[in-house]
Amino acid sequence: MKMATETPLISLEGEAQGTTYHIKYRDERQRNVKAEVESVLTDIDKCLSLYQPDSEISQFNRGETHRFRSAHFYPVLKKAAEVFRASEGAFDPTVLPLVEAYGFGAKKVGSPENANVDSLLQLVGFQYVTFDAVLIRKAKSNVRIDLNGIAQGYTVDVLVELLESKGINQYMVEVGGEIRAKGQKGEGQFWTVGVANPLRPEQLQAKMPLTNRAMTTAGNYRNRYVSNGQVFGHIINPKTGLMEQSDLLSVTVFAADAMTADAYDTAFMVMGLEKTKRFLETHPELDAYLLYTDSEGKLQVFATNGVKTL
Repeated sequence: MKMATETPLISLEGEAQGTTYHIKYRDERQRNVKAEVESVLTDIDKCLSLYQPDSEISQFNRGETHRFRSAHFYPVLKKAAEVFRASEGAFDPTVLPLVEAYGFGAKKVGSPENANVDSLLQLVGFQYVTFDAVLIRKAKSNVRIDLNGIAQGYTVDVLVELLESKGINQYMVEVGGEIRAKGQKGEGQFWTVGVANPLRPEQLQAKMPLTNRAMTTAGNYRNRYVSNGQVFGHIINPKTGLMEQSDLLSVTVFAADAMTADAYDTAFMVMGLEKTKRFLETHPELDAYLLYTDSEGKLQVFATNGVKTL
């Protein structure tokens, strides 16, 4: 049997979900799974893409109920509901009308100055959506959902399942910056991931080893909006309907799977620094690396005990 280090590393990359993907793995049989990867990505887009008018999520948003056609919709909704409850509504997929009103999202038709927040807030609340393993329905006709805050993490997990179904157990899968890794890159070599400095995004703030875990990052520093000298991020608080003016610039979450990490990085951006710290104290299954500015505008770091930097 060959040693892992004798097996060449296979690298796949391409475009998906409005971003890019990169997959690296070691396989003694040297199988190239790109065609199957692309098939998975296409199937998920047909279900969860807001950019495709005939996707399942787009059809549901236009109607009242939807009977699931693929296996992808239900597990993402289930995780979304779990994190919605745990975060007390900080993560809320029904924020789509506000996202569009502010000029973000697929349509880019609104603007922060003209967003009619008060009327749109009546449509925000994941409690207006009910579902089981077969069907999803809405309690108010104009409620619409956006699962972009969780879909890329889910995609990573599905690609991991594909690799593991083939007996591949040394890999790093990344879609749009959401990452999950298992095993080692090579003998004595960890898979490593980087977190950008939000004040200088071209520079790395930290490098970390990653194995048998997922890591995702949400940042409030690339999409920013300035009004009367105040800087607002693109993260919208689903409770107030307002764009957050937050000292929290970047949230990196570590969890057993990428979908969980992806949902919580969004929730933590909404919750802010102190509330996130308190939440993490009671959720040892999660680790986080938070970058924020202090009262003097200097970059500061908060990391839970499970975060190791290189």
